[in-house]
Amino acid sequence: MVDVAGQFCIDRWEGRLVDGRTHRDLSPYYPPKPRKARQLWAIWQSERSLVGPDSAHSIDLPDLGLLAEGSVEPMESSRPNVIPSGYLDGNTAAEACRRAGKRLCTKDEWVLACRGERNQQFPYGDQYVAGACNIFREAHPAVLLHGNASEGHLDPRLNLASTERGPLLHRTGTTERCKSIWGGDGIYDMVGNLDEWVDDQQGAFQGGFYARATKQGCEARISTHAREYADYSLGVRCCR
Repeated sequence: MVDVAGQFCIDRWEGRLVDGRTHRDLSPYYPPKPRKARQLWAIWQSERSLVGPDSAHSIDLPDLGLLAEGSVEPMESSRPNVIPSGYLDGNTAAEACRRAGKRLCTKDEWVLACRGERNQQFPYGDQYVAGACNIFREAHPAVLLHGNASEGHLDPRLNLASTERGPLLHRTGTTERCKSIWGGDGIYDMVGNLDEWVDDQQGAFQGGFYARATKQGCEARISTHAREYADYSLGVRCCR
């Protein structure tokens, strides 16, 4: 974790969930609920051949891994160079932080950490620079797989989508310029990659995800979904 002005600590990287009992990785491509994950696997194993362009039909569904075996205890972990966990609802995100001895960040904490010690609109400065963070990408995964950006947001294949410029979802910490600086340390991907749940009883997430058409930087916020909502673009970063 990174110390933010001596006030709190925040995860250096977006969360990748593990099972709290075994510490084995959970698939980042499904909700961390075995029954729901198995249902989605069965649905999209059939639906993938019925929707979208022919190029999408042959894309295999990711393995369920531990989610095929039974109950799990989702726990957040923060590590470099891994696919961060999407498909999280706000309640599960908060629970995963608690299991790790942490908590969801407040909105003010999250924004402060994102803006860095220079108090900038973006982790890298005050002017938007295309490609500096993994946001406002050239394609939407649901368009690539389904032909419609508004449909199929629980398809487990969405965060596997790529363009000629590479994967739409990046591994944690690999977008080197997208780093919020505190005391010579850095917090990665607070803008882009995945939206991140914050502590708001009505439901809110910050930062924007890779295909969101926003140039708001650290101020990007969505508060129109309840905490029970989940889709491929939603992840977590914890505070303590």
